[in-house]
Amino acid sequence: MTALATPAPPAAARRPARPHLLRWLIRLHRPALLGWLGLVLVLGGLLLWLGGPLTDASAAAWKQYAACSPGHECRYDASAIGRYKDWYTYTTVAVLAVPFLVAAWSGATLTSRELENGTAQLAWTQSISPARWLAFKLAVPAVLIAVGSGLLVGLHHWAWSRSQGRIDTAKSWYDVGTYAANGTATAAMALAGLAIGALFGLRKPNSLGSMVGSLAGTGLLWSVMAIATPHLWPTVTQLSSLKRDRPAGSGLVLEQGLVTSTGTHIADPQCGTIDYAPCKAVYTKLDAVSYYNEFHPQSHYWPLQLTATAIILAVTAALTVVAFRLLKRRTGPTAPARKEAAV
Repeated sequence: MTALATPAPPAAARRPARPHLLRWLIRLHRPALLGWLGLVLVLGGLLLWLGGPLTDASAAAWKQYAACSPGHECRYDASAIGRYKDWYTYTTVAVLAVPFLVAAWSGATLTSRELENGTAQLAWTQSISPARWLAFKLAVPAVLIAVGSGLLVGLHHWAWSRSQGRIDTAKSWYDVGTYAANGTATAAMALAGLAIGALFGLRKPNSLGSMVGSLAGTGLLWSVMAIATPHLWPTVTQLSSLKRDRPAGSGLVLEQGLVTSTGTHIADPQCGTIDYAPCKAVYTKLDAVSYYNEFHPQSHYWPLQLTATAIILAVTAALTVVAFRLLKRRTGPTAPARKEAAV
């Protein structure tokens, strides 16, 4: 007599089906995804408009203005000049706001809300480990944020470059807003905002508190980097004659002043040229022989930007590691046991 073989349970009964993570993530954060795509498309279109028709119209108006003869009526399109200036300001502020928008979303919804309402815990019972859950939660938005923010800063840099030498009031490369919106450090800061938001959400699953903390953390990191950036690359020191009314050399200035006959650097009294008798007396009393200017020329722009970008990305990586360790501490060393079907 032969024993009857017990049929194996169906695969679905042996192990719960693993959900499709990408589909689940898109469905969960669809409004944020659509909002991000809309922001990139609209702001990208405005930057193309700024660097194209608006720049051309403003440049033409400045050319008309330069051709004006003294004492004669001057006709030029002043509205085109003002329109370019306004929209340059609007788009620059919008690009600079991207890291804060990312941080606010990440802190309010990426991890904190799911921990608050139990969605994360439910996902962990569906054959998804907490570490895999967090990795996917960070990886997919990081790709979209890197591509989108990189595209925006690239378009801003292109729009700004088309104004150089054509528009008299165009911003210099070292203008605070222009410097930040033109470079890769802003795109890296958006990724840092994502990591900061996720970390705050894991630390305290409260949407409002996590959002406020994420915004504050992103602002703090950016402020520290703004202060540190001029010191990330060796500066150039240029000496110039006191016959000038100010030190020679333009760029991102760290320090300016006077040089004495002994080579000591002292503060500039802001008097003016030595050809003016009262100023000559002041410089003689101070034993000043020249101006000095310690600054970064335009050739230092990319070394500064890329160094700052590398530092921000390193901080982002460190914050991500801290987030995974915090998650492990919250959930324990092992994932929740999977439910096995009874045989």
